[in-house]
Amino acid sequence: MSTLSRFVPLFLFCVFPAEASSGPIPMTFSTVGLFCVALFTLAYALVMAEEYLQLRKSKPVLVAAGVIWILIGIVYAQGGMSSAAEQAFRHNLLEYAELMLFLLVAMTYINAMEDRMLFDALRAWLIRSGFQLRTLFWLTGVLAFFISPVADNLTTALLMCAVVLKVANGDRRFVNLACINIVVAANAGGAFSPFGDITTLMVWQAGKVAFGQFFALFVPSVLNFLVPALLMSFMVPKHAPKAVNEVVDLKRGAFGIVALFILTILTAVACHNFLHLPPVLGMMMGLGYLQFFGFYLRKTLPTSLARKRALYERNGDQARLRQLGSVVPFDVFNKVAKAEWDTLLFFYGVVMCVGGLGFMGYLELVSAWLYEGGNATQANIAIGLLSAIVDNIPVMFAVLSMNPDMALGQWLLVTLTAGVGGSLLSIGSAAGVALMGQAHGMYTFFGHLKWLPAILLGYLVSIGAHLWLNSAQF
Repeated sequence: MSTLSRFVPLFLFCVFPAEASSGPIPMTFSTVGLFCVALFTLAYALVMAEEYLQLRKSKPVLVAAGVIWILIGIVYAQGGMSSAAEQAFRHNLLEYAELMLFLLVAMTYINAMEDRMLFDALRAWLIRSGFQLRTLFWLTGVLAFFISPVADNLTTALLMCAVVLKVANGDRRFVNLACINIVVAANAGGAFSPFGDITTLMVWQAGKVAFGQFFALFVPSVLNFLVPALLMSFMVPKHAPKAVNEVVDLKRGAFGIVALFILTILTAVACHNFLHLPPVLGMMMGLGYLQFFGFYLRKTLPTSLARKRALYERNGDQARLRQLGSVVPFDVFNKVAKAEWDTLLFFYGVVMCVGGLGFMGYLELVSAWLYEGGNATQANIAIGLLSAIVDNIPVMFAVLSMNPDMALGQWLLVTLTAGVGGSLLSIGSAAGVALMGQAHGMYTFFGHLKWLPAILLGYLVSIGAHLWLNSAQF
């Protein structure tokens, strides 16, 4: 069976990573089943066209999820087995709830760090440093690679792109090259950390790869970033742009929030590794840490403002005195409200859509297409290529749902390929799509496509490095 014929059907039948089982009523070749497949395909086509339709991606999948499960409920009610459909729905909902709460806490911490001006301060330092364009090309790429394992790759990419646009002064070629580099680096950096990407988080929560085992992908991830970066760097001008004297003052509590985020991650890891409890327990406890710290910041705000006002009055700093009048007390719930709710609702829609398709029995068909031929390496590489076209989240849902009998090395391989495969095209990852909007007209689909051979070479080199360095795990 060819590689193409293995991964094309996966687009139609992606499923949530619950146990790979179908319901007692076979529906794969029924009219209802085929209609649900067509409905999900249509909904996902609308998701892929979000940039052009200006239709938020959560809307089509939320409606499709409702229709699919209502139809399942009707079929099972007619068969006198409503309880089976209810249990299946509740199981998928529980799995989604764990992931959603985990992500919600992580997004809240990232929003809190943004509120405390940490990312703005980093951007200002890069802008006023007066680095050459080639140095900035490498700096933004390296920072994207090492920030994305902790912050999500979308936030990281937007931050680095803001730096590039500020210093580029309309240099379209530099902006395009730097944005490609940032997208590749952010996606590669997220592949070796359980917190770096939603797909790695799912693999970790499913128990397929332990926390420390992800770091076996560090060298392959570095190579995935370095190979195209080296090739592109020869095209980057060496001259230095005009430095901009931008200074950003961190707000009170910035480093405290960073410390609490690290503590939250350690709590989640400890809960999972030592107590065998879901990591979401530690993350929700970490939200409590942030709430207590927010309470402290609010209670001590009047004292802090009085001290700063006295200092600025002595120094005659009128600009900072005016800023004190606009200080807003820290509120955790404002940071929760600013979470990417469209993304979280999109996850719900995809989870319930594909969970319903899996319950109908399509999972067994896809598992046979992909993995029963015996060449898991070929299938996992193909899955990475597919993630350049289809979002890697439902792709990873599908693999975890199929639950193929694979060695640790193969689970690491599919984690790597699903994480970095989206870099092949600008539309293959959230980071790429966001940067096309942020650097509109300068970073484009075809500008990215021009460097596809270099990015594909990095993709293949990273796979080869993993197969060689981690051969004992296959």
